[in-house]
Amino acid sequence: MHPDPEMLEYAARTIGSAEAMVITAGAGMGVDSGLPDFRGPEGFWRDYPPFAKLGLSFEQLATPGWFERDPALAWGFYGHRLERYRRTTPHEGFSWLRRWAQARPHGHFVFTSNVDGQFQKAGFAEERVIECHGSLLHFQCVKPCCAATWPAPAELPFTVDSVTMRATGELPLCRSCGGLARPNVLMFDDESWSPGRTSTQQVRFQTWLRSLARGRFVVIELGAGTRVSTVRTASERMAAAGRVPLIRINPEDVAGPPNAVVLAGTALTVLREIDARIAAREASGSE
Repeated sequence: MHPDPEMLEYAARTIGSAEAMVITAGAGMGVDSGLPDFRGPEGFWRDYPPFAKLGLSFEQLATPGWFERDPALAWGFYGHRLERYRRTTPHEGFSWLRRWAQARPHGHFVFTSNVDGQFQKAGFAEERVIECHGSLLHFQCVKPCCAATWPAPAELPFTVDSVTMRATGELPLCRSCGGLARPNVLMFDDESWSPGRTSTQQVRFQTWLRSLARGRFVVIELGAGTRVSTVRTASERMAAAGRVPLIRINPEDVAGPPNAVVLAGTALTVLREIDARIAAREASGSE
Protein backbone atom coordinates (compact mmCIF):
# COMPACT_ATOMS: atom_id res chain seq x y z
CA MET A 1 0.00 0.00 0.00
CA HIS A 2 1.37 3.40 -1.02
CA PRO A 3 0.63 6.49 1.12
CA ASP A 4 -1.84 8.98 -0.31
CA PRO A 5 0.01 11.84 -2.13
CA GLU A 6 -2.37 14.47 -0.76
CA MET A 7 -1.80 13.23 2.78
CA LEU A 8 1.97 13.26 2.20
CA GLU A 9 1.74 16.87 1.06
CA TYR A 10 -0.37 17.74 4.08
CA ALA A 11 2.17 16.06 6.37
CA ALA A 12 5.05 18.01 4.78
CA ARG A 13 3.15 21.27 5.13
CA THR A 14 2.19 20.54 8.73
CA ILE A 15 5.74 19.65 9.76
CA GLY A 16 7.17 22.68 8.00
CA SER A 17 4.84 25.08 9.81
CA ALA A 18 5.05 23.50 13.30
CA GLU A 19 6.89 25.41 16.01
CA ALA A 20 7.74 22.21 17.91
CA MET A 21 7.74 18.47 17.27
CA VAL A 22 7.09 15.35 19.30
CA ILE A 23 8.39 12.15 17.71
CA THR A 24 6.91 8.94 19.07
CA ALA A 25 8.24 5.55 18.00
CA GLY A 26 7.64 1.84 18.49
CA ALA A 27 9.51 -1.26 17.37
CA GLY A 28 8.58 -0.72 13.71
CA MET A 29 10.90 2.29 13.59
CA GLY A 30 13.95 0.01 13.63
CA VAL A 31 12.82 -2.50 11.00
CA ASP A 32 14.40 -0.55 8.14
CA SER A 33 17.69 -0.65 10.07
CA GLY A 34 17.51 -4.43 10.08
CA LEU A 35 16.15 -4.82 13.62
CA PRO A 36 13.29 -7.25 14.31
CA ASP A 37 9.94 -6.08 15.68
CA PHE A 38 9.12 -9.54 17.11
CA ARG A 39 5.65 -9.40 15.56
CA GLY A 40 4.09 -12.67 16.75
CA PRO A 41 5.94 -15.81 17.91
CA GLU A 42 6.92 -16.80 14.37
CA GLY A 43 8.73 -13.50 13.84
CA PHE A 44 10.57 -13.88 17.13
CA TRP A 45 11.53 -17.49 16.49
CA ARG A 46 12.77 -16.61 13.02
CA ASP A 47 15.39 -14.37 14.65
CA TYR A 48 16.00 -16.63 17.65
CA PRO A 49 15.63 -20.31 16.58
CA PRO A 50 16.95 -21.73 19.89
CA PHE A 51 13.90 -20.36 21.69
CA ALA A 52 11.58 -21.94 19.13
CA LYS A 53 12.99 -25.33 20.16
CA LEU A 54 12.22 -24.44 23.77
CA GLY A 55 8.76 -23.22 22.81
CA LEU A 56 9.36 -19.85 24.45
CA SER A 57 7.69 -16.78 22.97
CA PHE A 58 9.09 -13.26 23.34
CA GLU A 59 6.50 -12.47 26.02
CA GLN A 60 7.39 -15.60 27.98
CA LEU A 61 11.12 -14.94 27.78
CA ALA A 62 11.10 -11.19 28.41
CA THR A 63 10.24 -11.55 32.11
CA PRO A 64 12.47 -10.88 35.13
CA GLY A 65 11.95 -14.37 36.57
CA TRP A 66 14.50 -15.86 34.18
CA PHE A 67 17.29 -13.92 35.89
CA GLU A 68 16.56 -15.98 39.01
CA ARG A 69 15.64 -19.31 37.39
CA ASP A 70 18.23 -19.37 34.61
CA PRO A 71 20.45 -16.26 34.52
CA ALA A 72 22.66 -17.67 31.75
CA LEU A 73 19.63 -17.98 29.48
CA ALA A 74 18.32 -14.55 30.45
CA TRP A 75 21.63 -12.84 29.82
CA GLY A 76 22.14 -14.80 26.63
CA PHE A 77 18.92 -13.32 25.26
CA TYR A 78 19.49 -9.76 26.45
CA GLY A 79 23.24 -9.79 25.83
CA HIS A 80 22.73 -10.87 22.24
CA ARG A 81 20.17 -8.10 21.71
CA LEU A 82 22.47 -5.50 23.26
CA GLU A 83 25.35 -6.38 20.98
CA ARG A 84 23.00 -6.41 18.00
CA TYR A 85 21.77 -2.90 18.81
CA ARG A 86 25.34 -1.70 19.16
CA ARG A 87 26.25 -3.06 15.73
CA THR A 88 23.19 -1.56 14.04
CA THR A 89 23.39 1.69 12.07
CA PRO A 90 20.18 3.77 12.27
CA HIS A 91 18.55 4.15 8.86
CA GLU A 92 18.47 7.46 7.03
CA GLY A 93 14.98 8.29 8.28
CA PHE A 94 16.46 9.13 11.68
CA SER A 95 18.61 11.83 10.06
CA TRP A 96 15.63 13.40 8.29
CA LEU A 97 13.65 13.46 11.52
CA ARG A 98 16.57 15.03 13.37
CA ARG A 99 16.94 17.74 10.73
CA TRP A 100 13.24 18.59 10.84
CA ALA A 101 13.24 18.54 14.65
CA GLN A 102 16.27 20.81 14.98
CA ALA A 103 14.61 23.36 12.70
CA ARG A 104 11.63 23.82 15.07
CA PRO A 105 12.02 27.10 17.00
CA HIS A 106 10.55 25.66 20.22
CA GLY A 107 12.41 22.39 20.08
CA HIS A 108 11.50 18.74 19.98
CA PHE A 109 11.29 15.57 22.06
CA VAL A 110 11.35 11.85 21.33
CA PHE A 111 9.01 9.46 23.16
CA THR A 112 9.85 5.83 22.43
CA SER A 113 9.14 2.36 23.77
CA ASN A 114 12.29 1.09 22.08
CA VAL A 115 15.12 0.07 24.40
CA ASP A 116 17.80 0.07 21.69
CA GLY A 117 19.29 3.58 22.00
CA GLN A 118 18.99 4.14 18.25
CA PHE A 119 17.74 7.72 18.51
CA GLN A 120 20.76 8.75 20.59
CA LYS A 121 23.02 6.84 18.20
CA ALA A 122 21.48 8.82 15.33
CA GLY A 123 22.43 12.11 16.98
CA PHE A 124 19.39 13.01 19.09
CA ALA A 125 20.46 14.57 22.38
CA GLU A 126 20.10 12.32 25.42
CA GLU A 127 18.13 14.99 27.27
CA ARG A 128 15.57 15.10 24.44
CA VAL A 129 14.66 11.40 24.57
CA ILE A 130 12.26 9.61 26.89
CA GLU A 131 12.48 5.80 26.92
CA CYS A 132 9.20 4.76 28.51
CA HIS A 133 10.21 1.09 28.73
CA GLY A 134 13.77 1.75 29.87
CA SER A 135 17.04 1.06 28.10
CA LEU A 136 18.98 -2.10 27.34
CA LEU A 137 22.10 0.07 27.35
CA HIS A 138 21.70 0.60 31.11
CA PHE A 139 21.82 -1.95 33.95
CA GLN A 140 20.29 -2.26 37.43
CA CYS A 141 20.28 -4.73 40.33
CA VAL A 142 18.05 -7.80 39.92
CA LYS A 143 16.60 -7.49 43.45
CA PRO A 144 16.85 -4.42 43.26
CA CYS A 145 18.93 -3.52 46.31
CA CYS A 146 18.64 0.18 45.44
CA ALA A 147 17.29 2.48 42.75
CA ALA A 148 20.64 2.94 40.99
CA THR A 149 21.14 2.41 37.27
CA TRP A 150 24.38 2.63 35.32
CA PRO A 151 25.56 2.46 31.68
CA ALA A 152 26.29 -0.98 30.24
CA PRO A 153 30.02 -1.66 29.86
CA ALA A 154 31.58 -1.10 26.46
CA GLU A 155 32.30 -4.83 26.31
CA LEU A 156 30.21 -7.49 28.01
CA PRO A 157 32.15 -9.85 30.31
CA PHE A 158 30.54 -12.90 28.70
CA THR A 159 29.95 -14.40 25.27
CA VAL A 160 26.70 -15.78 23.88
CA ASP A 161 26.61 -19.26 22.37
CA SER A 162 24.79 -18.86 19.05
CA VAL A 163 23.46 -22.43 19.20
CA THR A 164 22.04 -22.46 22.72
CA MET A 165 21.68 -18.66 23.10
CA ARG A 166 23.15 -18.98 26.60
CA ALA A 167 25.70 -16.67 28.19
CA THR A 168 29.10 -18.19 28.93
CA GLY A 169 31.45 -16.41 31.30
CA GLU A 170 31.09 -13.83 34.05
CA LEU A 171 27.61 -12.29 34.27
CA PRO A 172 27.14 -8.57 35.07
CA LEU A 173 26.99 -7.76 38.77
CA CYS A 174 25.30 -4.98 40.73
CA ARG A 175 27.66 -2.11 41.52
CA SER A 176 26.10 -1.66 44.97
CA CYS A 177 25.56 -5.11 46.47
CA GLY A 178 27.59 -7.38 44.19
CA GLY A 179 24.58 -9.51 43.31
CA LEU A 180 23.37 -10.25 39.81
CA ALA A 181 22.55 -7.30 37.54
CA ARG A 182 19.93 -7.12 34.79
CA PRO A 183 19.04 -4.64 32.03
CA ASN A 184 17.11 -1.56 33.11
CA VAL A 185 14.25 -2.61 30.83
CA LEU A 186 10.59 -2.81 31.77
CA MET A 187 9.77 -6.46 31.11
CA PHE A 188 6.45 -8.30 31.22
CA ASP A 189 5.10 -8.90 34.75
CA ASP A 190 7.98 -6.81 36.04
CA GLU A 191 7.79 -5.63 39.66
CA SER A 192 11.54 -5.13 40.10
CA TRP A 193 12.21 -2.57 37.36
CA SER A 194 13.97 0.56 38.64
CA PRO A 195 12.09 3.45 36.97
CA GLY A 196 14.26 6.32 38.24
CA ARG A 197 16.06 7.05 34.97
CA THR A 198 12.83 7.00 32.95
CA SER A 199 11.02 9.06 35.62
CA THR A 200 13.65 11.77 35.31
CA GLN A 201 13.13 11.77 31.54
CA GLN A 202 9.36 11.98 32.10
CA VAL A 203 9.69 15.06 34.31
CA ARG A 204 11.94 16.76 31.75
CA PHE A 205 9.49 15.93 28.97
CA GLN A 206 6.37 17.08 30.83
CA THR A 207 8.05 20.37 31.77
CA TRP A 208 8.86 21.01 28.11
CA LEU A 209 5.41 19.91 26.95
CA ARG A 210 3.67 22.33 29.34
CA SER A 211 5.73 25.17 27.89
CA LEU A 212 4.18 24.70 24.45
CA ALA A 213 1.15 26.67 23.35
CA ARG A 214 -1.81 24.61 22.19
CA GLY A 215 -1.99 24.00 18.48
CA ARG A 216 1.62 24.94 17.75
CA PHE A 217 3.30 21.53 17.57
CA VAL A 218 2.94 18.26 15.69
CA VAL A 219 3.09 14.63 16.79
CA ILE A 220 4.78 12.18 14.40
CA GLU A 221 4.28 8.53 15.30
CA LEU A 222 6.36 5.80 13.67
CA GLY A 223 6.04 2.03 13.78
CA ALA A 224 3.88 1.82 16.89
CA GLY A 225 1.78 -1.34 16.98
CA THR A 226 -1.37 -2.30 18.83
CA ARG A 227 -0.10 -5.41 20.66
CA VAL A 228 1.71 -3.20 23.19
CA SER A 229 -0.10 0.09 22.69
CA THR A 230 1.93 2.37 24.99
CA VAL A 231 3.20 4.61 22.20
CA ARG A 232 -0.06 4.77 20.24
CA THR A 233 -1.99 5.72 23.36
CA ALA A 234 0.55 8.38 24.33
CA SER A 235 0.52 9.84 20.79
CA GLU A 236 -3.26 10.13 20.74
CA ARG A 237 -3.40 11.68 24.20
CA MET A 238 -0.74 14.27 23.40
CA ALA A 239 -2.40 15.20 20.12
CA ALA A 240 -5.82 15.49 21.75
CA ALA A 241 -4.56 17.50 24.75
CA GLY A 242 -2.57 19.89 22.56
CA ARG A 243 -5.27 20.02 19.86
CA VAL A 244 -2.60 19.29 17.28
CA PRO A 245 -2.38 16.93 14.29
CA LEU A 246 -1.12 13.38 14.67
CA ILE A 247 0.84 11.95 11.75
CA ARG A 248 0.75 8.14 12.08
CA ILE A 249 3.17 6.12 9.94
CA ASN A 250 2.66 2.36 9.97
CA PRO A 251 2.64 -0.40 7.33
CA GLU A 252 -0.25 -2.35 8.87
CA ASP A 253 -1.98 -0.79 11.88
CA VAL A 254 -3.41 2.14 9.95
CA ALA A 255 -6.46 3.02 12.05
CA GLY A 256 -6.43 6.36 13.82
CA PRO A 257 -8.53 8.99 15.60
CA PRO A 258 -10.32 11.71 13.60
CA ASN A 259 -7.40 14.15 13.88
CA ALA A 260 -4.84 11.64 12.60
CA VAL A 261 -3.16 11.68 9.21
CA VAL A 262 -2.47 7.99 8.56
CA LEU A 263 0.28 7.15 6.09
CA ALA A 264 0.64 3.47 5.20
CA GLY A 265 4.21 2.27 4.79
CA THR A 266 7.45 1.64 6.63
CA ALA A 267 9.12 4.49 8.48
CA LEU A 268 11.97 4.87 5.98
CA THR A 269 9.70 4.78 2.92
CA VAL A 270 7.23 7.36 4.19
CA LEU A 271 9.85 9.65 5.74
CA ARG A 272 11.69 9.72 2.42
CA GLU A 273 8.48 10.82 0.66
CA ILE A 274 7.81 13.53 3.24
CA ASP A 275 11.39 14.79 3.17
CA ALA A 276 11.28 15.15 -0.61
CA ARG A 277 8.15 17.27 -0.32
CA ILE A 278 9.61 19.40 2.48
CA ALA A 279 12.70 20.02 0.36
CA ALA A 280 10.54 20.97 -2.62
CA ARG A 281 8.53 23.40 -0.51
CA GLU A 282 11.67 24.98 0.89
CA ALA A 283 13.17 25.33 -2.59
CA SER A 284 10.03 27.07 -3.85
CA GLY A 285 9.74 29.31 -0.81
CA SER A 286 6.36 27.82 0.22
CA GLU A 287 5.32 27.95 3.87
